[in-house]
Amino acid sequence: MATEPTGAVSSCVDSHGSAVGMPQLCADWFPNQIFWLVIALIAIFLILSRIALPRIAAVLAERHGTILSDLTAAEDLKRQATEAEAAYNLALANAKTEAQRIAAEAKAEIQAEVDVAIQKADAEIAAKAAESEKAIADIRASAVDSIEAVAKDAAAEIVSVMGGKADAAAVAAAVTSRLKG
Repeated sequence: MATEPTGAVSSCVDSHGSAVGMPQLCADWFPNQIFWLVIALIAIFLILSRIALPRIAAVLAERHGTILSDLTAAEDLKRQATEAEAAYNLALANAKTEAQRIAAEAKAEIQAEVDVAIQKADAEIAAKAAESEKAIADIRASAVDSIEAVAKDAAAEIVSVMGGKADAAAVAAAVTSRLKG
């Protein structure tokens, strides 16, 4: 059993109770739709203002705080890095200075050792040179003696080959006088 609509029929409803066209666009129902629209907007506003927006604001504040703390930490780290770089450069300069000092000391030490070795070598060379000069002088002296003996022997042989009799004292006196000039 179908119920028949009672009372005045709206321009939005036909005689069978069915909506004509889209009910949302029916001007007779606007006050009812506006009422529920206002209720829905107030509910949405209350939900957003009491629940969602404070949470969003808290998240934004937390992000802002995190960003500020990160920026502060970054500035602090940058300052520390600058200080560390300055300390590194100072240590590097000190190390270079120390290395140059050590190199200069080592060079001076080596030069002193070289000078001592050169002096020792010069002394050894001088001693060997003196020894060699003495040996040369001895060789010259023995050479002169040998020349004199050879000259005496040769003169005596020459005199005997020529048919004379060589007197050893006369030959020695003649050779000695000739060697002296």
